Amino acid sequence: MSDEIILAIESSCDETAIAILKNGKELLVNSVNTQIQDHQRFGGVYPELASRLHLQNITKVLSYSLSLKGFDVSSITHVAVTGGPGLPGALQIGVMAAKTIAQYLNVPLISVHHLAGHIYANEYIQDFHYPLLALIASGGNSEIVYLPSPMTFEIIGETEDDAIGEAFDKVARALGLPYPGGVMIDKVSQDPGIEIFPLPKPKVSGYNLSYSGLKSHLVRMIEKEPRDENGKIPEKRVKEYARSTEVAFVNQLLDKLEKAALEKGVKQVVIGGGVSANSYLRAEAKRRFENSEIELVIPPLWCTTDNAAMIAKAAHHMIELNRFAGLDMTSQPDRDLEEESN
Repeated sequence: MSDEIILAIESSCDETAIAILKNGKELLVNSVNTQIQDHQRFGGVYPELASRLHLQNITKVLSYSLSLKGFDVSSITHVAVTGGPGLPGALQIGVMAAKTIAQYLNVPLISVHHLAGHIYANEYIQDFHYPLLALIASGGNSEIVYLPSPMTFEIIGETEDDAIGEAFDKVARALGLPYPGGVMIDKVSQDPGIEIFPLPKPKVSGYNLSYSGLKSHLVRMIEKEPRDENGKIPEKRVKEYARSTEVAFVNQLLDKLEKAALEKGVKQVVIGGGVSANSYLRAEAKRRFENSEIELVIPPLWCTTDNAAMIAKAAHHMIELNRFAGLDMTSQPDRDLEEESN
């Protein structure tokens, strides 16, 4: 039996990434070119620039990835790509590249949902045991997803407004912290002994979440803060805001996750997305589940941001389910996760 070799491409936002996965287990290549520095002057991702940079970088990242370890291109058996959701122009660059490679090599093409990739990134450290619950926390998503079986998704909770990462960025901007805001809030919250102050708790039904009102409340508070002659808030106060924001935002997320995990009777809880790199979230999640019969799985830090390794992992399961795309596939910026189910 020949080896399954998946070449995967991710270009949904501001990372141009290529990965090569052998037999669903062995990650041969994982290359990521990030655009963070290019977008910092805009305070966030500028879509037109992201598309242009993907177009400039895709062939460079691909050439570099295929040159590693003397890789034999003819051994590729499948090509996978993020088909959505994401920035329209950015997605199209990856999809065009994937279709070209698949046609040239005459191998099957697989269109992967970006959030399915974030969920299955956890399989790099632990096999999944179903039913399980997945928490997706990122700049654009805050969702609690129930998986009764492989590649079957039921969204049981989601934000009614802002995603947690988006709310982090907006509070960070109000505090004068640079992009990416969520990363900077975590960074300035590390000092021991930072005092936190109580914040309102959003009242949202079921497993749903809300960050818009809490974010706006914080921004209004920050606007009233005394500032120095340069218009800056004192460092001590910035740290207090950052830590208080982090605790309030993350606790809302974990309160709903913990409740859902117990009520749904799952065997595992997995966490994915860029915000899963947050140190308080990782520590608090471990504390909450350490004495539970429910196994908690948190992805390694290298797999929390956008990458193609996670796309390859999800694609491996799609191959097992015989779910392929045609060369006429198109990118879907608003692709629905639940529609990915069997």
